[in-house]
Amino acid sequence: MSAQMSFEDFLNSIQRDSAPPASLRPALQALWHDSRGEWDAAHDLAQIADDAEGAWVHAYLHRKEGDASNAAYWYRRAGKPTASGSLDAEREAIARALLA
Repeated sequence: MSAQMSFEDFLNSIQRDSAPPASLRPALQALWHDSRGEWDAAHDLAQIADDAEGAWVHAYLHRKEGDASNAAYWYRRAGKPTASGSLDAEREAIARALLA
């Protein structure tokens, strides 16, 4: 389990730090990298997170990439409905849920 971090602290870390906090689980580290435009690093971490959290982030990343069929597979693995709103809103919703 990661150390408790607020969403605001998460956003501040993205702006301030050169790397994600080591205390964050891989799925959150993936979102941290994605927020900085580092899709490949985010995808690598999402693959490491072999759980529902990682699958959810993995789904979002493939949706962002434009690979709808791959994204749908990962949404099913995560037990989440396929997202259809803005990518920024989805990334925020995932981060808030994982930080809660």
